[in-house]
Amino acid sequence: MRALPIESSSSRAAIGSRLRAARQARSLTIAQVADSTGLTKGFISRVERDLTSPSVSTLVAICDVLDTAIGDLFASTDALLVRAADAPRINLGGIDAVERLLSPRHYGRFQVIRSSVAPGGNGGDELYTVSADAELLHVVTGSVTVVFSDGQLELTDGDSITFDGREPHQWRSAAGAELIWVLVPAAWGGAGDHSAAPA
Repeated sequence: MRALPIESSSSRAAIGSRLRAARQARSLTIAQVADSTGLTKGFISRVERDLTSPSVSTLVAICDVLDTAIGDLFASTDALLVRAADAPRINLGGIDAVERLLSPRHYGRFQVIRSSVAPGGNGGDELYTVSADAELLHVVTGSVTVVFSDGQLELTDGDSITFDGREPHQWRSAAGAELIWVLVPAAWGGAGDHSAAPA
């Protein structure tokens, strides 16, 4: 009876793209990595495309040149998924607008909010500010008027505007719109912060 080959319970880890990213982050060429490790450019290229697997000692040599920990190459992707159906409704004070938080609730780097604005919807009666270094507004569909203390801008499908979140501003949409707001860093979400309570 012939023995059957044993198959791995998991597919081979694809580390090439992470090696390439580490090399590019250090502004190194494949030739420079090859010279530093004594390997060929072709071999480095094949490793970066996951066409060949380096030995442990070769991988250590490559990682030394790239100043990268071997463990980082095999770490799980740190991705936080928010399904559209699970995006919580929040209340930012918009009138005739359904606002949903698309980024994870307590993610501090930035926040992404989708606003579905009915015709006549607006951000209230007064200019307001948010506690963010930068605020980006992207119009997915429809149109919106963004008002500042010294003027206003009209945005339509596909337009985006970026400004300091602490700049007093206001918005309104006569015909309705689908809007994406990005706040950097996150304007709320820490313990005890209730400035954007779930609706």
